[in-house]
Amino acid sequence: MVKPHAFTAKKTGTIISMLEDNDFQIVGIKSIKLTPELARRFYFVHQGKEFFERLINYMSTGTVAAICVEKDNCVADLRKFIGATDPAKAAEGTIRKIVGVTVEQNGVHASDSVDNARKEIRFFFSDIELYSYRYLQY
Repeated sequence: MVKPHAFTAKKTGTIISMLEDNDFQIVGIKSIKLTPELARRFYFVHQGKEFFERLINYMSTGTVAAICVEKDNCVADLRKFIGATDPAKAAEGTIRKIVGVTVEQNGVHASDSVDNARKEIRFFFSDIELYSYRYLQY
C-alpha cells in the first residue's frame, strides 16, 4: 500500500515502476481514502501499542493506493525490496530509502506474512478486482 504522503507527493508511479522492474506483477490496484474506522480495522493487530493512534491519524489523512502484487516468494521478496521501516536505516535502492521520509511516512506498507497478505488483500479487493498472471491461458 502506498501511504498518504507518498501518494500526495506523486510517488505512486515511481513505486509501481520499481515493483514491475523487479519482477513483481501488479494484479490489483485502487486508490482509497481510509477513514479512521477503516484504518483501525486494517491495523487492528497494532491496537494497544504506543504508536497505534498516531498511525491511525496519519493513515486517515489522505488517499492511499492499495496494490496487490504477485511473484514467487512474494512476501519475503517484497519485504526485502521495500527496506527497513526507518528510511534512514533502509538499504540503498529500496522503496523506503527512495520515497520514505520518516518511520511513519516511510512510503509503503507491505504484509509481513502470507497469512496477513491474504487478510490484507481481502480487506481491499474482491475476487473480481484481482487478475492473476499465473493462470493465463494463451
